[in-house]
Amino acid sequence: MVSTHRTASTLGQRALLLTTAAVPLTGWTVHAVVLHKRLASSRRDPLTGLLRRDAYTTRAHRVLRRHGEDTAVVLVDADHFKTINDRFGHAAGDTVLAAFGARLTAWAGPHASAGRLGGDEFAVVLPLTAARRQQRLEQLMRMLCVPVRLDDGRTVDVTASVGAATPDTMGTRDLSALQRAADAAMYDGKHSGRARFATLAHAATPSVNGRRAGRPGTHQWGRAA
Repeated sequence: MVSTHRTASTLGQRALLLTTAAVPLTGWTVHAVVLHKRLASSRRDPLTGLLRRDAYTTRAHRVLRRHGEDTAVVLVDADHFKTINDRFGHAAGDTVLAAFGARLTAWAGPHASAGRLGGDEFAVVLPLTAARRQQRLEQLMRMLCVPVRLDDGRTVDVTASVGAATPDTMGTRDLSALQRAADAAMYDGKHSGRARFATLAHAATPSVNGRRAGRPGTHQWGRAA
């Protein structure tokens, strides 16, 4: 009887010890999960769901390394965005940006790097073969130009300017160089309703901090989203 009591007591102590030890472990596991979610959310722009600049850049480099020549760097700028804010209000402007973010995410696919560079400027680096580039860029233009419906039922007509640069055309896989060329091509085709592919001439466009010189009021690559 005594032996049985001692055995039960020993087992109870061991169970208590294991339970006590498991409490901080469980607490740390929960903390780790919460921390992971916070880190993941900090990588994304809360309004558009697109990657923030640093996360976008890191992933973009990975896409370029993995897919090489079969890659495109695409720059997108919402047209007349200030007019939208002035006419419909900043909440409407946010809705438009969120819509652009959703459309870019859907268009780019899971293997791309899609980011918000700042304000109404976006970038996508995605695997894209030469045979499909024109078709895919035309598809993107159609998606971005679909009117955005606001919560109050009003509809906002939207358009965008798009420029793209590819490693095989530009002769480099350097992300900064490709972004500069895509940016120059985008502004050459501003308000034209068509995506513009960069040529070697765009690579020679004078720029300051990666943006074309002499264009007041535009964002610089160094500015955080």
